[in-house]
Amino acid sequence: TDWLKNAEFIVEIVAEHERILREIESTDANCIGPTLRSVYDGQEHGLFMEKLDGRIRNHDRDIEKMCNHHFQGFVDSITELLKVRAEAQKLKSQVTDTNQRLQDDGKGLVSCMDDLRRCRLQQRNIATTIDRLTHCLPVLEMYSKLQEQMRLKRYYPALRTLEQLEQTCLPRAGQYRFCSIMAENIPRVRTLIKDTAMSQLRDFLESIRKHSNKIGETAMKQVCPLSRPLSPPLSPGRRLRKEAGLGAATEVDGHGSSPVTEQDSGILDVEDDEDDEVPGAQELVDFSPVYCCLHIYTVLGAREEFENYYRKQRRKQARLVLQPHSNMHETLDGYRRFFNQIIGFFVVEDHILHTTQGLVNRAYVEELWELALSKTIAALRTHSSYCSDPDLVLDLKNLIVLFADTLQGYGFPVSQLFDMLLEMREQYGEILLKKWNLTFRQALDQDNYSPIPVATEEDYRQFSSQFPFQDPDLDKLPFPKKLPFSEFVPKVYCQLKEFIYACLKYSEDLHLSSTEVDDMIRKSTNLLLTRTLSHCLQYAIKKKNVGLAELVQLILNTTHLEASCVYLEGFISNITDVPPDTANTTKLYGTSTFKDARHAAEEEIYTNLNAKIDQFLQLADYDWTAAQGGGAPSDYLSDLIAFLCSTFSVFTHLPGKVAQTACMSACKHLASSLLRLLLQPDVRQVSLGAMQQFNNDVKECERFARTDPVPGFQGDTLLLAFSDLRQLLDLFIQWDWSTYLADYGRPTCRYLRVSPHTALVLLEKMKDTSRKGTMFAQFRKNERDKQKLIDTVVKQLRNLISAHQT
Repeated sequence: TDWLKNAEFIVEIVAEHERILREIESTDANCIGPTLRSVYDGQEHGLFMEKLDGRIRNHDRDIEKMCNHHFQGFVDSITELLKVRAEAQKLKSQVTDTNQRLQDDGKGLVSCMDDLRRCRLQQRNIATTIDRLTHCLPVLEMYSKLQEQMRLKRYYPALRTLEQLEQTCLPRAGQYRFCSIMAENIPRVRTLIKDTAMSQLRDFLESIRKHSNKIGETAMKQVCPLSRPLSPPLSPGRRLRKEAGLGAATEVDGHGSSPVTEQDSGILDVEDDEDDEVPGAQELVDFSPVYCCLHIYTVLGAREEFENYYRKQRRKQARLVLQPHSNMHETLDGYRRFFNQIIGFFVVEDHILHTTQGLVNRAYVEELWELALSKTIAALRTHSSYCSDPDLVLDLKNLIVLFADTLQGYGFPVSQLFDMLLEMREQYGEILLKKWNLTFRQALDQDNYSPIPVATEEDYRQFSSQFPFQDPDLDKLPFPKKLPFSEFVPKVYCQLKEFIYACLKYSEDLHLSSTEVDDMIRKSTNLLLTRTLSHCLQYAIKKKNVGLAELVQLILNTTHLEASCVYLEGFISNITDVPPDTANTTKLYGTSTFKDARHAAEEEIYTNLNAKIDQFLQLADYDWTAAQGGGAPSDYLSDLIAFLCSTFSVFTHLPGKVAQTACMSACKHLASSLLRLLLQPDVRQVSLGAMQQFNNDVKECERFARTDPVPGFQGDTLLLAFSDLRQLLDLFIQWDWSTYLADYGRPTCRYLRVSPHTALVLLEKMKDTSRKGTMFAQFRKNERDKQKLIDTVVKQLRNLISAHQT
């Protein structure tokens, strides 16, 4: 068994060695390592080496057999090669000789070829150099052009040149050091151009801010109606600058030229032109900095930044322009400067709006205008409220109209300005009323309250031209003669027309219809009549120390002024071209004004006349206990009657009703004052003598009444004023108590105007006198009976009073 096992093991080893040998024979030498390693890892290394040596001997025998088989052919080949050797040596000698001759013959050619090679190399280098220079020269030329444009401050073309240099020329030139330097310098140049353009824009903004007054003044001159007709403001299609600063509407050409002439920013010429022609407001301004900066920022991709900066700065300038000076209301020049600056600001904005694409839009300009309009109206309302000079207000109105018309010519809505002017009209009217109030008062204070003497026909025509007065009777009288009114009348009438003219001047250019102007003037005139002139007349009537003659003349003056109202109506209709009979036409209240003043003067006459009567009555000095009365009236009463006669003689020019009323009022007041004087509580006793003296005074008053001091009374109408006194005195002097008591209460009673109360008061005073023996002295023997009679009368009077009260 062991032997079988060994035999099997040997067979396996032999087979394994055979396999390894086959692998060695068939495998690449680089991969034989693992196969040999398996041999060394085994235990039969010696056996394998024996097997390997046997295989090597087998291969050596195979190689020897093969060499023996081919050896004869090899020998033959060597023999033939030796035979060729001599021929090859001969051929080599011939080739060497031929090569030597060829070398000798080709030395000149080689030398020429070397020269040709060098020339071709030079030509190639020259062509390369020319090609490189062809690409580099445009760069240098473009850079030189850029430097020249920067020196001439042509920044927009310089920016275009810079863009062409960067995008076209430098990439073609190649990688050269100077190109790298230029490429590194391009951002700095761009920044320099951007900063310089912004600096010029700032200078431009500062310049137009300083010269906005001049720009606005020029724009207002273009539409001023007082100057000769001028061309209207440039339309949006014609608003490009002419040769002075903007030229025609130039465009950006292929060489990158600026859209406007490259000039410095600001105002071209702000000096006054000596020529008659007024230049356009835009022609004063060089807008090239704005356009240049706009195009530069657009090319640099920073247009939005530029637009925001421009609008922000202009808004700041707008706020500065819209801040009026605190003393602007003092002179018209202050308002004019304020308006000129606003117009100058918006003339520039309007031009920018129509000559740039999107720098400012319509909404932005409208926003600024709404702000300016509200600020302007607020400033005008504030400052105009301090103004008290109507001429200044009128000039301001005309300036505002010119301001509105100028801006309206540029397309800005100005209806609110005209609405404000209508509001200012009320203020203007109040100022006029104050001025005319002083004028009327001055005319009243300077008036002599005397009829105007006219010495010649020329003087008469002069006054007739000032005041519409017609009196055929006066025309027939010879010169010299007197007009019925004082100088106050023509003065007032002329001032009324001046006031109407002043109102008309304010209404001009307000785009109002004739009917509206007519209504405005009539309402203002009515205010002047009903408020101002009426107050002045009341002032003249109510002032202290006004005399009756002055009041009489005032009545005459107001009568003639009332008659002239119809002429004022016609005057207003003529200047407004509105017929007076037009529907809804406001009527003048002059008639009622002068009637009221006349009535007030009449009442003042009555009051003053009564006051004069009271002054005379204060001089009365009756001896109420006198035993016997005098035969003549009292001195104070004689003076009073003389005063009344002279006063009523002045009333001849008054309307009859006024004079009659004044006379009747004076007589009634005199009668009532005499009765109060008789019945006053301070008079405790009245004697029969005093009663007789009082009766004499009343008779004097009755005599005055019978003289008809004022014509027009019928019969004894004026005597009725003294009838109460007459009946009372007759009752006591005639002692007719039986008739009084018997007929009391009947319509036909003789003493109808004597009241029981009045009779009782006077009887009580006479009763006290009789007790002291001052009355009825001749009846002392029958004193008891007489006293009993008085007591009986007193008792009956008291019964009548009690019955009347019941």
